[in-house]
Amino acid sequence: MLPVETRLELIGRLVDAGIDRIEVASFVNPKRVPQMADAERICAALPRGAASYIGLVMNRRGLERALTTTLDEINFTLAAADGYNQRNQGASVSESANEIELMVPEAAGSGRKTSVTISVAFGDPYDGPVDVERVLELVKRFSAVGVDEIAFGDTIGVATPLDVERLLEPVLAFDDAPQTRCHFHNTRNTAYANAVAAMRIGVGALDSSVGGYGGSPFAKGAGGNVATEDLVYLQRGLGVDPGLDVALLIETAQWLSDELGSPLRSMLPIAGDYPG
Repeated sequence: MLPVETRLELIGRLVDAGIDRIEVASFVNPKRVPQMADAERICAALPRGAASYIGLVMNRRGLERALTTTLDEINFTLAAADGYNQRNQGASVSESANEIELMVPEAAGSGRKTSVTISVAFGDPYDGPVDVERVLELVKRFSAVGVDEIAFGDTIGVATPLDVERLLEPVLAFDDAPQTRCHFHNTRNTAYANAVAAMRIGVGALDSSVGGYGGSPFAKGAGGNVATEDLVYLQRGLGVDPGLDVALLIETAQWLSDELGSPLRSMLPIAGDYPG
């Protein structure tokens, strides 16, 4: 649990490090996820024009709240399987998909960019492995209503590079496919290999979390996200330098560790940059 002021300082530190696209708030029920309370206060205090700010939305009520802010992007989310979707959103995949199909044009009409994150796209903690065709059907539905970007989440960290290839290659082969993004959790230590696979296939963006923090309250044992500073180090070695201030990212990760009272999940702040 971090106060609003600390979360705003985190966002400011990331902007200073050169990150220009940040998911800053989740418009979820604060009784279910109290860590995400006060989304409107966060949005009202953001430094304007410093980055493209994203808000996560799960349902109609969340969209109504998000549209009262000055956020630049709306990221809708649903799961690829009913087991996780029922626990995370209290609805079936079909019900959530139907609602998102109606909300995407509304958000776009307000001048926001739109994205849909399909969580547990590689495996569900309750229903087991997820069939690629099930995910592709969701991609087709959201592409048809004009979403700008579709993301694929390995929420419980079960994917391997081969799984990434099996899903992303047919997605990128679609005519007029939207932009793509991947969201990997490092639960089983495969997230960085998956990130390399996604980059080589041609994914448009990768999610990351400074310090490697993150997880899911609805998936027992879910590990943290790909760590921003570790991912940048890996990208630089592959000749894809995102131009971020690595020293400031490391400093921010160490600061966040202290604020959370939780050990770092990333490696670069411990080992140091190289050459340093």
